[in-house]
Amino acid sequence: MASTPSKPRSPIVGWLIFGVGAIGVFVLGMLATSVTERRAQSFPARLQFMEPIADFEADNAKWGQSFPREFNSWESTKNTDENSKYGGSGHRDYLQADPRLVVMWAGYAFAKDYNQARGHYHAVEDVTGTKRIDEKTPGTCWTCKSPDVPRLMAKDGVAQFYSAKFADYKNEVKNPIGCADCHDNKTMTLRVSRPALREAFQRMGKDVDKASHQEMRSLVCAQCHVEYYFKGKKEKYLTFPWDDGLKAEDMDKYYAKSDHVDWTHAISGAKMIKMQHPDYEVYMQGIHAFRGVSCADCHMPYKAEGGIKFTDHQVRSPLYNMQNSCQVCHKWSESEVKGRVESIQDKNHEMLGAAQEAITRAHLEIGDAMKLGATDAELDGPRKAVSRAQMYWDYVAANNGMGFHAPQECARVLGKAVDLAQQCRLEVAVLRTKKGGGPLAMPDISTKEKAQAYIKPFVDAAKAKAAAAEVQAHPAGAK
Repeated sequence: MASTPSKPRSPIVGWLIFGVGAIGVFVLGMLATSVTERRAQSFPARLQFMEPIADFEADNAKWGQSFPREFNSWESTKNTDENSKYGGSGHRDYLQADPRLVVMWAGYAFAKDYNQARGHYHAVEDVTGTKRIDEKTPGTCWTCKSPDVPRLMAKDGVAQFYSAKFADYKNEVKNPIGCADCHDNKTMTLRVSRPALREAFQRMGKDVDKASHQEMRSLVCAQCHVEYYFKGKKEKYLTFPWDDGLKAEDMDKYYAKSDHVDWTHAISGAKMIKMQHPDYEVYMQGIHAFRGVSCADCHMPYKAEGGIKFTDHQVRSPLYNMQNSCQVCHKWSESEVKGRVESIQDKNHEMLGAAQEAITRAHLEIGDAMKLGATDAELDGPRKAVSRAQMYWDYVAANNGMGFHAPQECARVLGKAVDLAQQCRLEVAVLRTKKGGGPLAMPDISTKEKAQAYIKPFVDAAKAKAAAAEVQAHPAGAK
């Protein structure tokens, strides 16, 4: 059977194929050229120093001469008008928002003053302005507030810096958190400038210098955004309680083995631990850490300007920069992102409130049991329970994000806090009944001022008791 001859291809088709191919080659060429140009532009933006930066240079403006984009975005941390529902950069008085905190910290400086931390630009101003600072405050409290600190540590020695008085360095610490805290002055690589983080890694058998660049984008934050305590009555040596791990139970285990106590509660007499801001520890329990997302990816995302990609140094809530942070991975609208975040935070806030109520009542009920004649031996168990309950509560309450960084872990820890507080209250209820006590009415602590007035007699009595004990222990040195 004879085959049918094929129909000749139209010349137009050939020209179309040629044209499409030519356009494709042109587009690919333009794309390659653009990528090359952008890389060429970004190279000097990252590495070209207009002026050499001296070792221990703490003036952020001098770094800004070579890196103006990063510096200008850092300067934006002076803004105080970005308060989200539960966080942000503006002023927020936590004691006024929930006066129960005053009772929970009775006898401790946080009952005097506890405000939301503002942007990095205000770090020195805020630490010198808080009512928690007094003549006994150690130099350790400067550690995370200024790039002047590494210079002073190098000059005086780390141990001497910690054990000195806060007031000793007041004229030398001027520059707020900035470039030198996180960057090498010659290469701009991320670095650890504070010894406490390096020492914590060493005790865990790890080498922080082997961390990847992506890990360092969280670890530079972990120099400060962590739980810590001042080890030694005189030494005040900044220490991270990470030897057993980063979870709340790990720190509970650590403090149980140590002899460290932050203060004795003025109402209940319980030996207390004050958690600071375990942001890194909580973050490490969450899905973002598991997926390799760093702190900087969300709080300091990349941005482009004139074909140059750089890190936005306006450290802030991702809710004010969703396009460059959340929406890089989550393809939702801004309203949906915000709704999901606040839904998680609302639930966490509700659980925090339940824990605060139970812990506040536990302290008051132990105090009433003392008035009824309960002995220290009888109250030993309840005091330990309320102390642990408040420590677990504080592991969540003190970290930023209102539970968002690890929602399931925060819910679990708060559940444990409530359980411990209620166990304490049950034991005290039995004890108070045996001593003839009846139902205990809550005092009027509806405002910060009323709560502070309520705890004052307890605080004064505790101070008098401590002074008398000091005289008895050291009669020759008493004044």
